[in-house]
Amino acid sequence: MFLQLAHTKTDVFAASKSFTLECYKVTRSFPPDERFAMTQQIRRAALSVHLNIAEGCSRKSEAERKRYFEIARGSVIEIDTALDIAIELEYISAENLSILGTHLLSTFKQLSAMIHQR
Repeated sequence: MFLQLAHTKTDVFAASKSFTLECYKVTRSFPPDERFAMTQQIRRAALSVHLNIAEGCSRKSEAERKRYFEIARGSVIEIDTALDIAIELEYISAENLSILGTHLLSTFKQLSAMIHQR
């Protein structure tokens, strides 16, 4: 925010920010008894995606950068899995996840590309 470093202008950083914000919006509709369970887990994982991308971009070695990107991608997978459970529990419908799904796929693809770069 204040530093205006190069990574803040990347597509993956913008995608992960949109993804994180959408996760927060979607989980607002979850039942109150999930506030400290699934809601909190999805939000933590979403924020972790965004923060690990930022931290990974600050690392000097390629191996370190990729490790942070792998952690971020793992959190994306974690959220995808939690959303599947949320649909099964009827906390939200698949139709109401279309925007989030778009952000999830975009972030996942970009992280995968960054991990597999040589």
